[in-house]
Amino acid sequence: MTQLRTDGRVLEGWDPEHDETWNKQIAWKTLWISTIVLIIGFATWYLVSAIAPMLNKIGFDLTKSQLYWLTAIPGLSCGIFRLIFMFLPPIIGTRKLVSMSSLLFILPMFGWFFAVQNSDTPYWWLLTLGFISGIGGGVFSGFMPSTGYFFPKRLQGTALGIQAGIGNFGISFIQLVAPWLMGFSLIGLGFVAPQRTEAGEVFVHTPAIIMVPWALIGAVVAWTVLKDVPVKANIRQQIDIFGNKNTWILTVVYLMTFGAFSGFAAQFALLINNVFGEASQFAGQYADLPKGAKYAFLGPLIGALVRAMWGPLCDRFGGAIWTFVGGVGMTIFTALAAFTLNPDEPGDYKWFLIFMLIVFFFTGLGNAGTFKQMPMILPKRQAGGVIGWTGGIAAFGPFICGVLLSMMAPQVFFFGCVVFFAITTALVWIYYARPNAPFPG
Repeated sequence: MTQLRTDGRVLEGWDPEHDETWNKQIAWKTLWISTIVLIIGFATWYLVSAIAPMLNKIGFDLTKSQLYWLTAIPGLSCGIFRLIFMFLPPIIGTRKLVSMSSLLFILPMFGWFFAVQNSDTPYWWLLTLGFISGIGGGVFSGFMPSTGYFFPKRLQGTALGIQAGIGNFGISFIQLVAPWLMGFSLIGLGFVAPQRTEAGEVFVHTPAIIMVPWALIGAVVAWTVLKDVPVKANIRQQIDIFGNKNTWILTVVYLMTFGAFSGFAAQFALLINNVFGEASQFAGQYADLPKGAKYAFLGPLIGALVRAMWGPLCDRFGGAIWTFVGGVGMTIFTALAAFTLNPDEPGDYKWFLIFMLIVFFFTGLGNAGTFKQMPMILPKRQAGGVIGWTGGIAAFGPFICGVLLSMMAPQVFFFGCVVFFAITTALVWIYYARPNAPFPG
């Protein structure tokens, strides 16, 4: 057996399936550093969803359709970026991948910092910044396969669940702290003029600039600490994943679980505002309307927490059963949420909120289960590529949701989701979860 060497930048002789050629300290250190950078990435990706509900309040004049498109564009670009990043781990290695990614996050941060300070900023430029923001989520399809190189199969449910789940906290983090950060300027940036609303002064630019130092620190730490594993493959060698039918089935499954998680998270605040709140039929009739920004962080927080916690259970019981349970729960509670989207009064949003938070819970189960399935079902050489590919397609979730919501009533869109979820859950049962399934995992 080849001897493991850990003194250089490349871990020579690395093989996680054997204790003699695996160093768990290096594996877990790599996981935590890349996960922290991924949190910053997801916060960058969802910065648009946190800022968009405030734009019309600070002087912009955007329609509901334009706002849906604005929050949808990062989903489009994220999916595209993921289809690029999925090929990078075996080409450039973990160290360069994580370091470069952290530096790239700074571009949309600075862009939004300056754009929101001028309400005359053209809509095409806002869309451009939204597109660039998608790179924050795009790196996911590079980080996850890279992490898979560092852990044995028996621990990949836990490792990938932790990285994806905690990384997803970046979504709820930015949606939670952004409204608070908009309430004050920052030390040293007092010269930047606040934006004015009917309620007073706000600093909508603050959430963007606050993350820049952390992105710089993440890049430096990754460059100085992380190492690479001796896994090399060019693009031609990686595309053979498309000859495996499980690649396509799992793509549909992950589009259901993570596509719904990311899509609903991106549109959650706007849905509450447009159906029950200040942009709804009830505007001007009620004094105290629900504010989407107040609740937007809750859904992704729950989904991310469940995904991180369920990794060990997926390692113990297999991923397929949890993916199936997640699909059943998503189908039932999305249907219940749909029935609330023709409200008689703004107070009906409470039922919508409850049902949607339960949907987010089940997306967490499905996401954790699906990522456990992939390393178990697929050959080792293909598993990383399929993780990257499925993550890329599912990242189109915010774009798909945003576009469809701009074209149809929310209730119609939700019932369409119910049909899709039910069909996909049936696929999970037939191929993976039932007794004597052809591909248990």
